[in-house]
Amino acid sequence: MKFSRFPQAVVVLVAVASVSLLAGRSLVFAAQNPIPPPPQTQPGTPPPQHEMPAPTNLKVLPKNLTGPQVHEIMEKWEGELGTSCKTCHAADPKNLGPNGKPRLNFADDSKEEKQTARKMYKMVEEINASYIAKIDSSGDPVTCGTCHRGHLGPEPFVAPAEKEHAH
Repeated sequence: MKFSRFPQAVVVLVAVASVSLLAGRSLVFAAQNPIPPPPQTQPGTPPPQHEMPAPTNLKVLPKNLTGPQVHEIMEKWEGELGTSCKTCHAADPKNLGPNGKPRLNFADDSKEEKQTARKMYKMVEEINASYIAKIDSSGDPVTCGTCHRGHLGPEPFVAPAEKEHAH
């Protein structure tokens, strides 16, 4: 099935406009259990991996994901959005880490950015299922990085100046 570039461009434009209107925030959420302090290590040894407990309070991601799976998704979104965990996750002042700073409470829903992230995730899933999947040879699915390109708020698109050409 052959498609003109114009309808595809309209779909992409609508997706970018939706992202711009709804977003500006990242998509991150995972487990409630705090990460315990790392054990002491010998000089020259690599730092230990931090724990990735089973996630709680998953509302849009599949509930059967493991801690490492959620962590992997969150790291991908961090890169695509140019952000960090604290953008969406609230600090818990009652739970201090070994550095004396509050750990993040991943299950807490108090930050608006987390709510925006959930909406954005659902939007991306809808775009892929309802539009991209129905276009022959559409290529890779839409991700956060498709529009955000490493920025928390998508950069505005500025069309190049029109060149004169014969019609």
